[in-house]
Amino acid sequence: MVKQRTVAKEISTTGIGLHSGTKVQVTFRPAPADTGIIYTRTDLNPPVIMKCDADSVRDTQLCTALVNAEGVRISTVEHLTAALSAFGIDNLFVDVNAPELPVLDGSSQPFIYLFESVGTVELDAPKRFFRVLRKVRVEDKEKWAELNPCDDGFKLDLTIDFNHPAMEKELQHFSFDFSGRGFASELSRARTFCFMRDVEYMHAHNLALGGSLENAVVLDDYRVVNPDGLRYPNEFVKHKMLDAVGDLYMEGHSILGAFSAYKTGHTLNNRLLHALLSDSKNYEVVTLSSREQENAGIDFIGSNVMHFAKA
Repeated sequence: MVKQRTVAKEISTTGIGLHSGTKVQVTFRPAPADTGIIYTRTDLNPPVIMKCDADSVRDTQLCTALVNAEGVRISTVEHLTAALSAFGIDNLFVDVNAPELPVLDGSSQPFIYLFESVGTVELDAPKRFFRVLRKVRVEDKEKWAELNPCDDGFKLDLTIDFNHPAMEKELQHFSFDFSGRGFASELSRARTFCFMRDVEYMHAHNLALGGSLENAVVLDDYRVVNPDGLRYPNEFVKHKMLDAVGDLYMEGHSILGAFSAYKTGHTLNNRLLHALLSDSKNYEVVTLSSREQENAGIDFIGSNVMHFAKA
């Protein structure tokens, strides 16, 4: 039986908040089975606790943010959540002393490094998966995202469409058969990106005050400004896929199905997850034996099953 997971021991890191530009500390602590991903704003008195789930995502402007009924928020959770999906971590206490997580280098890779350094432990409870039973689709004009049934794990197919000299058309589409190690090597290092022409607007709205060439890929009208260039030739579409992985893991359950999208973003991703969960005929909650896990081509970092994408 595939079991639930948490981190083996407590670990912390510090970095700059992407939107606030201030120093942020976040601590990850082991959590018991069936806890879920629980955030605590430790800078508030009394501390405010929020569970990470689809309903708690109430702001998707330039990031995915959890916001409670009183307006307390924790922003930029998607890169962490994507890393949690790669490890199969479904139970975790996340203590943060600011209204957002540190952006670190703008990707999921620092979180991958942190969790690999402490390891994970299995808990005495079966891991739950969302198996897609029928097509679910959301649209916004020409943009769309959908989930379809799939007997072979979690597959992703994503296309972006930017008219920019640094974004070659043939590098704006990517398909990926999800696995923990595959995510770490193929997606986790893809950074968030922005255009110089948008920076002034964001700063005027108190957004991206902590953004820099250290935590984002920045483009002017002609080229990538970062001196070291790109980490992947197709880093832009890979980061959008990284975001989708994180946005679809907000309930802490891995998806068994096929995700495909065109020009999607945080808003459509969250709408898609809501659409899936809105009708019990769309999905079923299942557990898997180790053999079923292997047959589906599923693995998580640190698991005994290291079955990668099928040929």
